[in-house]
Amino acid sequence: MTIIHCLGSGLVGSFVIKKLLEEKMKINLIDIEDKGKFSNNDYLTIHVTDAIEYCKNTSENDEIYVNMLPGFLGFKATEILVSRGKKVIDLSFSETTPDSLNQKAIDSGAKILWDVGIAPGFSNMLIAYASRFGGGISNAEIRVGGNPVERDEKWSYMAPFSPNDVIAEYTRPARIIKSGKIITLPALTDIHKINVKQAGVMESFLTDGLRSLLSTIPAEDMTEYTVRWPGHIQRYIDERDSNVLDQRQLIKDWKFDKSRSEFTWMEVKVNCMNGENMTWTVYDQGKDEDSSMARTTGLVTASCVKQWISNPDLIQVGVHPPESLPNEVIANVSQLLKDEGVDINGPGIIL
Repeated sequence: MTIIHCLGSGLVGSFVIKKLLEEKMKINLIDIEDKGKFSNNDYLTIHVTDAIEYCKNTSENDEIYVNMLPGFLGFKATEILVSRGKKVIDLSFSETTPDSLNQKAIDSGAKILWDVGIAPGFSNMLIAYASRFGGGISNAEIRVGGNPVERDEKWSYMAPFSPNDVIAEYTRPARIIKSGKIITLPALTDIHKINVKQAGVMESFLTDGLRSLLSTIPAEDMTEYTVRWPGHIQRYIDERDSNVLDQRQLIKDWKFDKSRSEFTWMEVKVNCMNGENMTWTVYDQGKDEDSSMARTTGLVTASCVKQWISNPDLIQVGVHPPESLPNEVIANVSQLLKDEGVDINGPGIIL
C-alpha cells in the first residue's frame, strides 16, 4: 500500500487528510503539534515533529508526499524531497515556485506535481482544456476569492489559509500576459467592480496568481484577479501607504472563524483561437463544518493523489504544473467537485 505523508494539517490540510482517510489510504500526518482533529484511525499515524526534519529522514520507497505547509516552509520541504528523489504533490503555494527545481528533479529522479488547488490548480486545468479544445487561446481571465457571506464593519474578510500567505499575495507585483508578453504591474492594481450571482457587487484586483501559466500556455492576454468585498482592498492600500498597517494585527483580524458563513467563487473566461468562448463558474459555501476554500482546494488535491496512485505513470520525472495533466484527469477532478456538492457551471470536459 502506498504511504502518503501529509505535511501540515491546517484548514486545507486536515480536509485533504479526511478525504484520503475516507478512501482507506495509509496516512502519515506530520505537524509541529497535534491539533486534535482526528480520532483514532487504523490508517492514520500522527507524527508531532518538525516537517523539515521529517523530510530529511523518512526512508519508505512506495510513498507520496503532500506538501500543505505554509509557503515560507513549503519550498524548503519540497527542495529537500527533490534532492532525495521523492514523489511530491506541492500545495504550499510558495513564493519561490517548484519549477525552479526542475533540473534537480531530473537529476535525482523526483516527480513533482505542484499548485493543485482551486486557483492555481483547477483554473489552470480549465484553461489547458480550453487551449486544447480551441486550438490555442487568445485571452484568459481568472477571478477567484474566498469571502464571508456577510460583510462587516472591519475587513469583511477572514483567511482560509495562512494569513502570511495572503499578505504576501497582496505584496508581490502581479505578472500578467499582455500582447503576448509577460509584464509586471504593482499588486492590487486595476481595482474594479464585478457582479457575483450569489453575492452581488464585489471588487476584483490584480494579484500574482498566474504562476506556471506565464510560461506554459501561449496567449495574447492572460490575467488573474482576487475577489473581495468592496472596500477591503482600499482599506489595505490606505493603511499600507499611511505606514499604519500592522501585520501582526492583520493576522489576528483575519483569523478564520468557523462559526461564520463563507463562500468561494471562481470564474474562468477563455477566448479560443477557433472562435469558441468558454466560461466556467465555481461556487461553494462549505459543508459539514468544512470551509468552502478547504473543500474546493482540497478536493482537487485529493483527486490528484488518488489518480496518481491509481496510475503510477501519471507524473513523469521532473516538475509539472496542473495544466500538464490530461483531460481525463481534469474530467475526474471536475466530477469529484460536483459529486461533493460544489456548483460548477460551464462546458463539460470532452474526452
